[in-house]
Amino acid sequence: MAAQKDLCDAIVIGAGIQGCFTAYHLAKHGKRVLLLEQFFLPHTRGSSHGQSRIIRRAYPEDFYTQMMDECYQIWAQLEQESGTQLHRQTGLLLLGRKENPELKTIQATLSRQGVEHQCLSSEELKQRFPNIRLPRGEVGLLDKSGGVLYADKALRALQDAIRQMGGIVHDGEKVVEIKPGPLVSVKTTSKSYQAKSLVITAGPWTNQLLRPLGIELPLQTLRINVCYWREKVPGSYGVSQAFPCFLGLGLSLAPHHIYGLPSREYPGLMKNTPDEHFILDRHPKYDNIVIGAGFSGHGFKLSPVVGKILCELSMKLTTHYDLTPFQMSRFPGLGKAHL
Repeated sequence: MAAQKDLCDAIVIGAGIQGCFTAYHLAKHGKRVLLLEQFFLPHTRGSSHGQSRIIRRAYPEDFYTQMMDECYQIWAQLEQESGTQLHRQTGLLLLGRKENPELKTIQATLSRQGVEHQCLSSEELKQRFPNIRLPRGEVGLLDKSGGVLYADKALRALQDAIRQMGGIVHDGEKVVEIKPGPLVSVKTTSKSYQAKSLVITAGPWTNQLLRPLGIELPLQTLRINVCYWREKVPGSYGVSQAFPCFLGLGLSLAPHHIYGLPSREYPGLMKNTPDEHFILDRHPKYDNIVIGAGFSGHGFKLSPVVGKILCELSMKLTTHYDLTPFQMSRFPGLGKAHL
């Protein structure tokens, strides 16, 4: 049995945005939480680094748009607690052909959920945003609540808040072994710990931790290329000129959407599931081990609620969201032979 000083209520592995928000919510519940990160902070090897991320309510799925309501509230709460601006509203402009099915679905979702938006014809798009030139008569859908999150600042604010609430953040400690049990044992390159529950939010390294526990998730690492264009007129594509974030749907032969921001961005490593929805679930055999994975490039903005859900799963509390879309059971044969 570990000494009391080494016994935590919860250990969170991975200090990206999902792990930080999970530890933040656990600390708010008064839990003794340890957040472990294999690299020294800050670092650029995961999917949470960089200056900025897009925030939006515009989704094809109702459940993401519903989750975003609480996300905006928690982001604002963190801003107030930290005294740091973490969000700037710019609007998000979705671009696509009028007949694009995803664009139609997103517009219908925004209408159902009562989100303020505006449909722009091809001509209205040219008048409103003359800097945007599209050759095939594309139309626009403006999510007025969209904007930019300041990613690096958000991570620092969360890590500071966790420490202020009594949580512990250890960076430069790679997890080398996990032993399940009523108390989960976690061995790192520096020390061993025990906790009543464990939350794994390790991004591209998730399966390395899960394989010895008998499961492997269908995750694929995706590196996003980010391109920069020099402005001919400095500032003409900036927030001060009301230039929005934008999201192109079906504008090229690329299998993924084209994103653009009026501020700088860096590429990152993302983990996709086959259906591009998250995994937020307990281990099928060890119910005090919780897994958050597969955030598919749209997890940052949703991290306040993702962290809250992972915290509630860890504490065995009832969550207010339907977690059916995020359960591992939607992927058949998930390492069952090893369990």
